[in-house]
Amino acid sequence: MNTKLSIAQNWLPRYTGTEISEFGDYILLTNFKGYVESFATRFGVEIKGLNKPMQTATHGNLTIINYGIGSPNAALIMDLLVARMPKGVLFLGKCGGLNKSTEIGHFILPIAAIRGDGTSNDYFPPEVPALPSFKLHKFVSDKILEHGQEYRTGVVYTTNRRVWEWDEAFRHRLTELSCLAIDMETATIFIVGHKNGIPRGALLLVSDVPVVPEGVKTEESDKRVTEEFADLHLTIGIEAMNEIGDKGEEIKHLRYG
Repeated sequence: MNTKLSIAQNWLPRYTGTEISEFGDYILLTNFKGYVESFATRFGVEIKGLNKPMQTATHGNLTIINYGIGSPNAALIMDLLVARMPKGVLFLGKCGGLNKSTEIGHFILPIAAIRGDGTSNDYFPPEVPALPSFKLHKFVSDKILEHGQEYRTGVVYTTNRRVWEWDEAFRHRLTELSCLAIDMETATIFIVGHKNGIPRGALLLVSDVPVVPEGVKTEESDKRVTEEFADLHLTIGIEAMNEIGDKGEEIKHLRYG
């Protein structure tokens, strides 16, 4: 247990209750247990790790993982996945819209993420941008359009703060940065994926508009968003990753330097 790989090989099953050989080549990451339950029901497969910090379900060559919440957990699962070295990882997350063009129910494919998470600083200097693997996003964008949906592209701000909506100075800072949306994991997933050589992307669902008081997420509003949009969110992710696997295309992002 003196290398990153040996630790990951031991810890991935420990955290998920799933053997390394049982993971597919393609991974959907989420922080919603309901997405894993919906995936398992859709394909009639078992949910593993119910007594573990992370739950998984696998159908064919595709595995979905509920890794928890926040940038540290996002970094943890992206590190543990070096034990499997998947061919592609897509994060299905929710985000807060920060722009007039982003409405609840819209999809966002981030072209980059600002690293306000803190966690990513343990992997690369601040100057290194947090970027997705663009070829993976092309598959996702095609699927969004096939379902007759629109999507937005732009920069997402990733923060390690969960309760910031009251902070006027922070909200003003977000406006200055001209961000499209805010979340807690995208930059972390992009950076740790880059560090570990794992192709990665994110399909975000706008679940609230937190820059105005009436737009702050509540239990009721989040339930409404989940009921209306979560199934389509999951469907697009499944179809995009399965198509990549079917076509066998290489989507590895080029490393800097």
